[in-house]
Amino acid sequence: MSENSSLPAVSVVICSYSEDRWDRLIGALDSVRTQTFPPKQTIVVVDYNVDLYKRLIFTVPDAVIVENAGPKGLSGARNTGAGIAKAEIVAFLDDDAEAEPDWLERLAAMYDDPDVLAVGGRVEPLWEAGRPGYFANELDWIVGCTYRGMPKVAAEVRNVIGANMSFRASVLERVGGFNTALGRQDTVPLGCEETELCIRAVIGAPGSRVVYEPAALVHHHVPAERGTLRYMLARSWGEGISKAQVSRVVGHKRALGPERRYVRQVLPRAVFAGVRGWLGGGDRAGLGRAAAIIAVLAATATGYVRGRRLPAAPSPAKAAVVTPEEPWREVK
Repeated sequence: MSENSSLPAVSVVICSYSEDRWDRLIGALDSVRTQTFPPKQTIVVVDYNVDLYKRLIFTVPDAVIVENAGPKGLSGARNTGAGIAKAEIVAFLDDDAEAEPDWLERLAAMYDDPDVLAVGGRVEPLWEAGRPGYFANELDWIVGCTYRGMPKVAAEVRNVIGANMSFRASVLERVGGFNTALGRQDTVPLGCEETELCIRAVIGAPGSRVVYEPAALVHHHVPAERGTLRYMLARSWGEGISKAQVSRVVGHKRALGPERRYVRQVLPRAVFAGVRGWLGGGDRAGLGRAAAIIAVLAATATGYVRGRRLPAAPSPAKAAVVTPEEPWREVK
């Protein structure tokens, strides 16, 4: 990498909601502390958990600790973090992910182009119990990770992945932040808030771009229960509902463009490869992967149909990115 003194300053936001993920959260914070390009500030947003907030206040002396000042859920927590960020760039890292040492440097370097509004990086799964044989790499989006079919080099994309993403602070302010009608709440597997935000950001700035930089790498812990077929189908159903909500806000074509290519090109190849490997006798799990892909596709499509019948999610107001009214603490 080039001399980093010319890179824009970055604030890192980590959102957390459960003490059950304490060790993972500390791992995420440790990975931020060892960055080759240190952040201007690290912000931990606690989503309506007083015990976790108090524990962080007394044990994490080098970060801003703040409670979610918006609606409960990941979108509200992210907006709270963005509202107190002081740097030009706001990067988001999941509380169960760990960044490579050059993560921020890789992200920040892409902002030398003024047309770049957001930059996301690669997310590799760290399977707690090993990758199940039926869990195809093409389905890694289910566990919030980069999946087979995404670009292998830096490229323009429609949206970033939530576990590893960054935005210009001015963009978050301009578009009103993440839509709090979308996104995960506790363990409810909904999402697509980053997709909707990226689409709105580009619509509002013709000629601008969202970029995926696979060299900006984080490792995402995946609990054993998220590798089960039950979770895969529940997450797929939730994804379908979420995509339907996004399509109601930004339009069908904008919401589903990359998904059409994924369904028409990537998934058929994966199904045929699985069946072929099984028939050849060298890949006993191939048939399971093919069947899981078909089941996931059916669950996602069913969720989408259901989501189209639900009331449309409202567009976020300009005031969505807010400064917390509750007291918060920055320990230096």
